[in-house]
This record gives sequence, structure tokens and C-alpha cells, in this order.
Amino acid sequence: MVEAVYFILMKLALFFTYGISARLWKEKGLLDREKRIYEEFIKNGPVDKVYWFTYGSTDKQIEGELKKGIEIINMPSIYRSKIGQVFYSFLIPIIYCRILKSVDILRTNQMSGSWTAVIAKILFKKKLIVRTGFTWSKFKFRTSPVALKTLIIKIIERIACRFSDVMIMSAPHDSDYMKRSYGLNTNIVVIPNYVDTDAFKPLNVQKVNGSICFIGSLTDAKNLFSLIDAMVGLPCKLTIIGSGFQGENLKKYSKERGAEVEFRHNIPNSKLPKVLNQNEVFILPSFYEGTPKVLLEGMACGLPCIGSNVEGIKEIIKHKENGYLCETNAESIRQAILDVLADRSLRENIGQNARRTILGNFSLRGSMKKELAIYESFCRFSGEYEE
Repeated sequence: MVEAVYFILMKLALFFTYGISARLWKEKGLLDREKRIYEEFIKNGPVDKVYWFTYGSTDKQIEGELKKGIEIINMPSIYRSKIGQVFYSFLIPIIYCRILKSVDILRTNQMSGSWTAVIAKILFKKKLIVRTGFTWSKFKFRTSPVALKTLIIKIIERIACRFSDVMIMSAPHDSDYMKRSYGLNTNIVVIPNYVDTDAFKPLNVQKVNGSICFIGSLTDAKNLFSLIDAMVGLPCKLTIIGSGFQGENLKKYSKERGAEVEFRHNIPNSKLPKVLNQNEVFILPSFYEGTPKVLLEGMACGLPCIGSNVEGIKEIIKHKENGYLCETNAESIRQAILDVLADRSLRENIGQNARRTILGNFSLRGSMKKELAIYESFCRFSGEYEE
């Protein structure tokens, strides 16, 4: 008798981050990036169906842009108000009990909104994977250090940890934080954010001399005012691509300072490889990060990348090996730009090493295999047959 291992096809329920819609993903140019791993889950098994539970009332219209097997369950329009969304987040397991009874795995996209998945776990006894790309309580304390808000978030994190079967963290420093904060040990798996290295790669396109680009949200965390200060008087051009509440103030500030900066709105993720390859340098001068996907994409394209020496970036960039680290002040950012642009050999070396780093540690294929191994552990069973 020979033992054989069998797998059953599984259905996955993805709970979007609280308040986030698939349409917002599309508007910010993120849909192409975010959908890929779920399409790969279906393509490679053992998942044959994925339900997206979103907070957009018109998200169903986007379903045609997804591969067969992904179904969007959008929020009814009666819940569009702020208080309505709160109620809806608690009612999802009841409203869609038929669907959730049929799925095998519950998965969150971030910690915010995880309570919906926890309720479904309690009601339907399904496997729960709590995935988070950054540690919510750390980020909230940095952006709004209000003790009550942080306390509430920590309670949500603790409950999610308590009921999860597996927690997926995107970086070791986040995993260490969760272990210290909540006494976790065995159920945390580190799966880095991924890059589609078949799409994001060096391309044979003409680079613009002295060109630097930033891509991301225009918010306090990205430290863009210091970046603009650093650009004043430099013989190079900065392109800032993205949107956010600081957008208009940044445009005004760059004019006042006389910095050569071009502002462009969000670009679909599928078009970013060409844009990145047209630039000589990518820069991310943030005050803090989780595991920044756009940095990984720049490195995958073989760009020499400058990043601030902060948590979330310094774990990825090794100074003068696969990138260039600087501090968050304008003087340090400025010197980093000058050093990298002045040394072609350095740019080529760190760009090539950056590509190798992504292929070895942050590829879509690698992240997919790690997560599918978790799914397979849930659906694996053994039997015997005569050889």
C-alpha cells in the first residue's frame, strides 16, 4: 500500500480593507497589481473561486476586468454613508451567509476591517488568514498619536490574532512587533509584498538624462516637501506621480521654491514599467514604510533606487549594494541624488543588484507559492492505494 496526498479545490473569501472599493483601486491605478495574485491562485490551484467583499456600491461593474473565477460582492448603496459602512462591515456575514457558508478560507487584505472576517470565522467555523501589509497600530500612532484610537486598534489586532489560523505579515519587523505585542509564536508567516517580474523588468527604452521619479500617495509620510527642497538648484528634473491631500500644496510649494518638478496623476500599474524605465533614478524619501510595493517595482526594473534609512526601506535596500540610503532631511536627500547621478558605474551596479534582489525575494511567483502552501495545508488529506 502506498500513501497518496490529495487536494480539494477551495473557495476563498477576500475581505477588503474597511472603506476601500475595487473602483478606488482602479482610480489609483492599483487594480492591475492587486488582482494578479488572486488570478494566479485560480490559475495554479487549489483555489477555484474567489469572492471579493468590497465597500464600493458600483464595484460589480469592474468584474469584467477580472479573470473568470473572481466574483465581486459589492456593498448595497443603502450603506454608502459613513455610519452605514460601519453597520455594513458587521452585517456582511449575515447578509451573505449563504456564500460564506460555501467558502473554505476567509482572508483579509489588511488589519482594518478584519472584524468582519472574525465574525464570519465565529459563525461558520472556517479557516481564517489575517493578512496585513503594514502594522496598523504602529502606523496610526505615527500619523495620529491619539491614545484612544491606538488602544481600539490594538484591541482589534489582538482579537484578529486570537481568531486567526495563520497571520501573514509582509516584513520580519512587523512579525517581530506582533509577536512582542500579542505573545504570538507559531502562526505568523512572513510573505513579502510581490512584484510581477515578467512585467516589471528592464526595458529597451530611451532614458531622460537627469530624470528622477517618485510614485506614491501625496501624504505626510512620504516626506515630499523635503524632497522638493532637495531639488532646488539641481540640474535634474523630478516627476511626482500620484494623488493625495497634499497635492495642491506640493505644487504651490515647488513653484515657490523654484524646483523643477512635474506632477502627474495616478497611472495604471500596467503602464508603470515603461514610465519607470524612462527615468534614471527612482526615489522614496519616506519617514516610514511597511514594505513599499512601488520601491520593489522600481528595483525590479533595474533602476538605481534612493530610499530613506527608515524601517520598511532599510530592510530592502543595502547601501551602495542594491540601492542608496539617505536620511530624511533635505540635505541628505540632495547629496544622495548628486552622488547617484554623478556615478554611472554605481547606478549600473546597484540597478543590476536591485533586479537580482527582487527576483530572489519579492517575485509574484515566490509569494504565490508561499501562500498556496498555506491553502494546501488546509485542504490536504491522505489516503492509501495499491501500487
